[in-house]
Amino acid sequence: MWGRRRRKAARVSAVSRLELCDLCAAAFPESEAVTGYAPDSSATHPTHDRFDGTRRLTACCEAHLEALRETYRRRPFVEEELWAAKITRALTSGPPVLTLEQLGCRTGLHEPDIRRAVAWHNERLRRCRGS
Repeated sequence: MWGRRRRKAARVSAVSRLELCDLCAAAFPESEAVTGYAPDSSATHPTHDRFDGTRRLTACCEAHLEALRETYRRRPFVEEELWAAKITRALTSGPPVLTLEQLGCRTGLHEPDIRRAVAWHNERLRRCRGS
C-alpha cells in the first residue's frame, strides 16, 4: 500500500508545469517558454519595487515574443500610471497608510507625485464611467 502512494506522488511531480503564450494563448511546457521583458507603466511587482514598470513576457516562440515587445514599444509609458500602481500596492498590502508622509515612505514618491498620480487615476475613472 505504501509503495503505491510513492509511485503516484512521483508521477505527479514528473508532470511539467504549463505556460501560456501572452500573444496566442497556446499552452506549452514551461521548459519551452521564450521569455523577455518590456517597459510597461501599468506593471508593478508584488514584492520588489525595483521591477516596477517592467512586464515579464512569456511566448511560445521568438516571433511571438518580438510581436509582444513591439506592442509594448508602441504603448506610452505614463509615469502617473506607474505611481498610481505603486500607491495601490501600498494601500492594499501591509499596515494601513494614514498620511501622505506614510504613503510617501511606502512608495518612494514625494507628495506632488502622489497628488499627480491620484489626479491621473481619478481622471481615468471619470473617462471609464463616461462622465
